[in-house]
Amino acid sequence: MEQHRGDKEMEGQEEVVVVDASVIAKWFVEEEHSDRALDLRDDYVARAVEITAPELLPFEVLNSLRYNPEFGEGDLKQATRALEGYDMWLFPMLGELAQKIAENAYTYGISVYDASYISLGELRETTLYTADAKLLGKVRAASWVRHISEYRRRTPRG
Repeated sequence: MEQHRGDKEMEGQEEVVVVDASVIAKWFVEEEHSDRALDLRDDYVARAVEITAPELLPFEVLNSLRYNPEFGEGDLKQATRALEGYDMWLFPMLGELAQKIAENAYTYGISVYDASYISLGELRETTLYTADAKLLGKVRAASWVRHISEYRRRTPRG
């Protein structure tokens, strides 16, 4: 499976997780379960977990922030810079992942966007965290998908 990430390696991480845009958006806007999303972010920064996602993640996060009435143009530009700085492990929709996305979109009756996160978690054999309750309802059979409220911090609070 192809992937893109700066010069960082995924080695030495205690855990690798997939996250969707609904979780990352909570890093920028205080909403229900933002505390758990921020715990995950803090663990990522502390290198206790590694975050992976499909390449569409930054687009989806920024688009959701763009349409948040609390967010202005300057906030969006700042969020863009912040996302670049996190340098997450992003996977393009190619090969085996593309095939699994198409399969899961029909299996679960979900969008290709949502299926990209589900499929990456399945292929990487790791947990996907989402804050999307509707999505969770559609993919009950996908045992690797968890609500962000289930995330438990791996590092001590600073």
